[in-house]
Amino acid sequence: MYTQMLRRAPFLALLLLLSPVIGLGREAPDAGAPAFTTVPELSAGFDLLYEQKFAEAREAFANWESRNPEDPFGAVALAASYLFEELYLQGVLTSDFFLNEKKFLHGIDGSPDPERMSHFREALMRGRELAQEREKTNPKDGEALFALTLAAGMESDVESILQKKHLAGLKRMKEANGYAKRLLSQYPDATDAYIAPGIANYIIGSQGAASRFALRFGGIHGDKKVGMEEVAKTAENGRYLRPFAKIILALAARREKQDALAEKLLRELSEQYPDNALFASEYAKATGLPAPVVR
Repeated sequence: MYTQMLRRAPFLALLLLLSPVIGLGREAPDAGAPAFTTVPELSAGFDLLYEQKFAEAREAFANWESRNPEDPFGAVALAASYLFEELYLQGVLTSDFFLNEKKFLHGIDGSPDPERMSHFREALMRGRELAQEREKTNPKDGEALFALTLAAGMESDVESILQKKHLAGLKRMKEANGYAKRLLSQYPDATDAYIAPGIANYIIGSQGAASRFALRFGGIHGDKKVGMEEVAKTAENGRYLRPFAKIILALAARREKQDALAEKLLRELSEQYPDNALFASEYAKATGLPAPVVR
């Protein structure tokens, strides 16, 4: 029964999509560490992702990585660019996906692009190896835990949502949740971290009672209201993940018939990224108005 329930919830993996644990802590982190500081070049790279300029984003991340070869975040961000592009092309971050129960519970139709996934895994492996070396030296290294959380979370997304290997996805999801817990125990004010338990609470809370019991892990029991409140914290104060949290919260709001909230968030995203056809389209769907012309 447990395996059967897992097959109904591949979208649980999205709870850790791009979930870096960013913030301040009891021990002062490296002032220049991207896990704890908004690095302008990296922030600009993520903005390019939200503008659907994936090649330009990769160039920004690769340039930063070349100048910071010992920091795992460059390679992990590069991996994120490939995954974000695949999710966009597969229509995962849309109301068509969120409002379709079959897709929401079972994942995409078809298969991901093999070449894009190959590049994704190469970058992910490079970042994970760097992070693991740092963790061996210092198990409390926040930058290492940040990268390992992100790497395991993204791999969980690929396994479960894109490749529909739900048991493998759950294994990576638990791994990422463990890294996130360790990091949050040191840096409890990490605003971007709220998106991980937030989406977990929302997705698990969307299941039936039996599925919620089978899928609970890491202290996350499933509560849609709490989940949306946690995602909102990232949407309000996140660094690299603020726009990502906004689209997730907006789509959840549409599922919950919270139309005013969905329209507000989608309007903000459309205004911040006027060249993003996805945000413009989702705003039009939420309002029932014709889609604005994207420049």
